Amino acid sequence: MKIRNQKGFTLIELLIVVAIIGIIAAIAVPGLLRARMSGNEASAIGSMRAINTAQQNFSQQCNGYAKLLTTLGTAGNYLSPDLTALATINKSGYTVTMAAAKAGMDVLGQPMACATPTTNYYAHAQPLSTSTGTRSFGMNEAGTIYQDSTGAVVPDPPAVAGTVTVIQ
Repeated sequence: MKIRNQKGFTLIELLIVVAIIGIIAAIAVPGLLRARMSGNEASAIGSMRAINTAQQNFSQQCNGYAKLLTTLGTAGNYLSPDLTALATINKSGYTVTMAAAKAGMDVLGQPMACATPTTNYYAHAQPLSTSTGTRSFGMNEAGTIYQDSTGAVVPDPPAVAGTVTVIQ
């Protein structure tokens, strides 16, 4: 009689391993997505803080605030190129935008690098989709960062009411 010496795994053993991997992935993926979303929101808050610091430095030289993100890059490299390439930046799942606030007037008579600063500004970051973030953020010249837990744009001027709260 001939004895067979077979090496390898049976189909059942392989299916059990695949099922276990599938269960582990089903448990891990939602946590990873939440961690990514939390990281995106932290990046948006960091961008708001960086814009505030750049605006404060810009106002020291120009006696007013920059109207656009691009001005902070061209007037003296107050802000990193990843936030000043365009007037509206998509960064870490958020759209970051800045403009002169609704209230206020232009200040004239400054050096050319200052590009007619304004007396105030308003910056906001809104998630590109619900998978990249659920909160939107806004900030004005006071440096206070506001959040809207629904993801809607924080109004200008920001008011703490309804879903808008202060986070800093």
